[in-house]
This record gives sequence, structure tokens and C-alpha cells, in this order.
Amino acid sequence: MFKDLFLKYLQFEKRFSVNTVKSYESDLNQFATFIELGLTKSDIHQIDEKLVRAWVVSMMEKDFSALSINRKLSTLKTFFKFLLREGQIKSNPMDKVTSPKTSKKLPSFIEEKHINGLLDDYSFGDDFSGIRNKTIIEMFYNTGMRLSELIGLTLNSIDLHNGTIKVLGKRNKERILPIHTSFQNSIKKYILARDKEFLALDHHFLFVTDKGNKLYEKFVYRIVNKYLNLVTTIEKKSPHILRHTFATHLLNRGADLNSIKELLGHANLSATQIYTHNTFEKLKTIYKQAHPRA
Repeated sequence: MFKDLFLKYLQFEKRFSVNTVKSYESDLNQFATFIELGLTKSDIHQIDEKLVRAWVVSMMEKDFSALSINRKLSTLKTFFKFLLREGQIKSNPMDKVTSPKTSKKLPSFIEEKHINGLLDDYSFGDDFSGIRNKTIIEMFYNTGMRLSELIGLTLNSIDLHNGTIKVLGKRNKERILPIHTSFQNSIKKYILARDKEFLALDHHFLFVTDKGNKLYEKFVYRIVNKYLNLVTTIEKKSPHILRHTFATHLLNRGADLNSIKELLGHANLSATQIYTHNTFEKLKTIYKQAHPRA
């Protein structure tokens, strides 16, 4: 079945993560259900742009967001490109399908004074969970790493002598992130608390739950949401907001875009450029407040 070959291609050749491959599989299954065809050799030649457009209309009628629809169309585009490459089809039906327009939404972020207030003035507690929770917030804000990257950190990821952290990002790409002295001290304090709380663990993951197990996404979400609720009213209070905050604050303080791209682990500069819009919005506000003719 072409779908199975395609998913193996994503997993082993493109080296996509398990979750990403599952998303592609889910999109293909939804499309196959809608058109009432499998994705086999006998069916694939019956799929044309009309069927794809009908699926788009169906999703729009069900109030799918343009962003969600475009992600599913991206799955189909990748799938049919794969079939073209394999010589299974002669033309790509996606070439005649137009994606719905999406409105550009600026990434939300937390003001410097608020994040500093949280990390400098709020008492997280001196027990293991308090020290861990603060270190997790600091890790996101000081490095801009993704949730999956934080969960995957091991004790060997940390090089306190050189002041760096090794991160395994998307498509298994490694990058080295610098950490400043005060945050190095926070990590040392956390590791001491971890070793005191758990004398022996059967794994080497850096951050652990209250029972000493590897972290999971919902656990980290709850921690971040709890503490961001103390300092911001923005709707979404997730680990990714701290990543946005990291990038925006660096840009506001003069860091160049290419450096931020490398720190974030973006594959290309276009993904990083969205943060320039936040900076420009801030400049417009300052201009209106400061210029006598504004």
C-alpha cells in the first residue's frame, strides 16, 4: 500500500519524529475516508484536483481553520511528490489546488519585567519540586528550546565546564546552546536536589517527575501554565510562549536574526522572521508615544 511506503519514507529517509509521522498518517486517513478510496495502486489514479478541492470545501464547512486545512494539504503535497518520485503517477493533482489564505498571527510573548519578576521575586520553594519547576521555566526562557527537546535532555547534555547544553532537535539535528553563569548555578542546584531526592535512578534524563520518572508533555504544560498564570493574561500559557519570549527579547536587545535562527534550531530564516513583526510593533508604539507629531 502506497501509504505504508510513504510513512516508511518519512520515518527512515526524512527522519521525521514519531509524532510527525503519526500526523501525516492521520491526515492521509482522513482524506481516504472522505473520498471513499484507499491509497492503493488501483485507487491512486482516480484522485484528481476535484476530489482534493471537495475535501477542502468539506473541511471549511466544518469550520476547520485555514491553518489546519493548509497543514493537511501540505501532507497531500508531500505524499504526491513521493509518488511522482517513485514513478507511480505522471502528474501531481496538488499542482492545481490553491491553499486557503491564512491571516498572520503574531507570536505572543511575555514582557521582560513580568518574566524577570517571576524568576527573581517569586518563591518557587526550596523542596525538590520547587527547584525543578523554576529550573524548567528558566531552561525554556534562557535557551528557547522546544518542549520535546527539554524532555529529552539527559545529564550528559549539560556541560557546565564549557557553559553549554547539547540539544537534539527536529529531524535528529543536534545543536549546542550557550548558558550564562547564573543559569549554570541554577542547574547545579537542581542536579544536587535531584541526586538528594533520588539516590538511584534507572535512567539519565535530566528532568524528572515527583516520582523520579521521565517527564511527559502534560506534566510540563501544567508546570508552565501554573507559573505563567501569575504574571500574564495572554490566552495561551504554554512552553512555546517561553520560546517566543526568548526570541523576541533577544531581537529587541539587538541580536541578529541569523543568530536567533541558529539558537532556535530553525531550518531556514523565514521561520525566524516572524519575530521581526513583534519588534516592529514595539517600535511603532514607541514612535507614537515619543514623536511630537505622531
